Amino acid sequence: MYYIAKFFVRLFFRIIYNLHYEGRENIPRGEEVIYASNHRSNADPPLLGCGAVGKYAFMAKEELFQNKLFAWLIRTLGAFPVSRGKGDMAVIETAIDRLHSGRSLMIFPEGTRSKDGKVGRGHSGAALIAAKADRRIVPVGIVFGDKLKFRTRVTVKFGKPIDPKDYVEPADEPNPRQLVKLKNRYMADIKELVEEAPKPENKEETDNA
Repeated sequence: MYYIAKFFVRLFFRIIYNLHYEGRENIPRGEEVIYASNHRSNADPPLLGCGAVGKYAFMAKEELFQNKLFAWLIRTLGAFPVSRGKGDMAVIETAIDRLHSGRSLMIFPEGTRSKDGKVGRGHSGAALIAAKADRRIVPVGIVFGDKLKFRTRVTVKFGKPIDPKDYVEPADEPNPRQLVKLKNRYMADIKELVEEAPKPENKEETDNA
């Protein structure tokens, strides 16, 4: 059911938007990763997911689960609810469980959508999950104009993976200073991807995304 739902969502978004993907060769194969992306719109999870590898999961605000049909769809695609503004360790544990069950994880560290397209400071949740789950972080930049409209060109750029072990010793409990350093690294990479001009259209990469 997951792959059927993903196929139709992918088809829908490819019809609605002019999608392009860069850097998919940076996504590690054969392992679960954490995709840490900037946040521009409510469409970000499927826009990112259309280019992600394998199965994935993502956090979604609990209000999105109020409609039963829509809740079924996003749960099928791997969504789980989170109450924004609450430091809920249960959500962290759920995210780690998803990673250990064979799904990659999509996280939007800014926590809220950017109104001007600029990348904010971000939070350390992705760093904590990466350190505890021992999974690499793939920074992602979602780039488009002022607003999403029919056939808007959207470029999703995947950066080089970041190993949390470069910042947190595997045997140690991660401390706030280590997590902030890791967070600063992936936020800097996300910002670089967003501010970097998209490459000219590459038909082969677009068709194979």
